[in-house]
Amino acid sequence: MSTTRAFAAASPPPAAGQRNESSASWRLIDRIGLAFAWFLGLLFCAVTAAMVLYLFVQGIKYLRPSMLVTNPKAGFNESHTGGFFDPLLDTVVISIMSMGLAIPIGIAIAVWLSEFGRPSALARVVESTIEMLAGTPSILLALFGTLLFEAPWLGFLSRTSGGVVFGRSFFAAAAMLALLALPLVVASVREGLQAIPSHVREASYAVGKTKSTTTRRVLLPAARPSVLTGSMLGLGRVIADTAIILLLLGNTLTNDGSGSIPILSMLRGTGSTLTSYIFYNAPTGDGDQPGKAYAAAFVLLLIVLALNVGVDLVGRRGKDLRWSS
Repeated sequence: MSTTRAFAAASPPPAAGQRNESSASWRLIDRIGLAFAWFLGLLFCAVTAAMVLYLFVQGIKYLRPSMLVTNPKAGFNESHTGGFFDPLLDTVVISIMSMGLAIPIGIAIAVWLSEFGRPSALARVVESTIEMLAGTPSILLALFGTLLFEAPWLGFLSRTSGGVVFGRSFFAAAAMLALLALPLVVASVREGLQAIPSHVREASYAVGKTKSTTTRRVLLPAARPSVLTGSMLGLGRVIADTAIILLLLGNTLTNDGSGSIPILSMLRGTGSTLTSYIFYNAPTGDGDQPGKAYAAAFVLLLIVLALNVGVDLVGRRGKDLRWSS
């Protein structure tokens, strides 16, 4: 008997519950539910595709290469009001600052909750707080940040004039945006750590490694795809926010520094991002220049799509790394 036939003979027949069941044998109410689910899924895909295609068409129609290298300026029509170089640059700066806070803090919280969790009462409180942050509207964080950074003892982080602290700066906006990204980073890293089998930890302990060394040298490298996924998801939420940007970064379309030290003065000053630029130039905004809004929305859409593709690729790579039991 050949090897293939022997293996087939030795293999047990598939269980009854594992057989593919045809939907034709379902009850009528189940088939109606399945059809409704298909309808909602296709409707969601159609709406998303229509929105993306519309922004692509309008963005390509209005976007000019000069918009990417010129700053906004006053003018009588769209041809004289410049581009959005400063908002694009500020989007990159605020994203780096926000994720620079959210990623290390999120990883530390996820490791503590997943691997240590002591004291248990404090762990439950932190877990509930992270869940609450995930559902908190960004406008509430913006209002909280305004009250916080208007305090005199934080005046060195924002613009001040005559002893009055305005509470608007890159520092203030980045701190509140980091709170938006934090739950996504924590959830993704915890999921990655919990997916690692216990025998991996036991093998590390068996060769004399401590728990902290095992976490640092074994678990975190193994959970790297989850760290990247959470970081990309958090970054997507950061660059898409408008409320925190308008209240804590200001609505000055160009950078307005505060102080004499070049980089520090910019970070203590005000500016804008692509989202606030779109808000300003929308037909209902103060600028009322839809062409500029569509062009900036097209660039923002490209960034978001690139992040989504990155998340998908990293997620697939993580699924390919299967642990043997």
